[in-house]
Amino acid sequence: MAANFWTSSHYKHLLDQEDVDMVNTLDKEKGITLEDFKLIKMHMASYILKLAQQVKVRQSLQCMKGREQGIATLLEAKSPMDMQNMKVVATAVTYMRRVYTKKSMTEYDPRLVAPTCLYLASKAEESTVQARLLVFYIKKLYADEKYRYEIKDILEMEMKVLEALNYYLVVYHPYRSLSPLLQDAGLNDLNMTQLT
Repeated sequence: MAANFWTSSHYKHLLDQEDVDMVNTLDKEKGITLEDFKLIKMHMASYILKLAQQVKVRQSLQCMKGREQGIATLLEAKSPMDMQNMKVVATAVTYMRRVYTKKSMTEYDPRLVAPTCLYLASKAEESTVQARLLVFYIKKLYADEKYRYEIKDILEMEMKVLEALNYYLVVYHPYRSLSPLLQDAGLNDLNMTQLT
């Protein structure tokens, strides 16, 4: 990872919220609205979290709906290892959001992209998960045939996701710098009601 955020690929490829929430032309033609697009991405983020919990990526996150929940989750982290493991899900969701700034959901099925992003993020964050374990838990969590993928599907989609990301896998998260700031401010024992 680059030592300096300001010179990193993450900074050089930052996107505005409008760019992230832009519905691809192919998706519009299939009738996917901006609201549908956002709901699908939220559902897939939740799917990534459920999978991460099942494959023991050691996530202690709840699906975050805002900054307040993110800060609360950081305050609940018991160790630097918890912080590291939170990064896997956050990185996977970031990858998924980046993919859909370039590719359409009709081209790249979100039900396959989501676990593939988790697989890739686990590698990038050095908390590797085996593809066969992902496939096992996908089948365990979802009986629906639409979620039935094999190992080869995830491995093939991994290459497509890497191409869509232009091989830029560096993602900076606030965990490393925010945690010491919260400790210095003496905010370790705050609950959500005190933050708002």
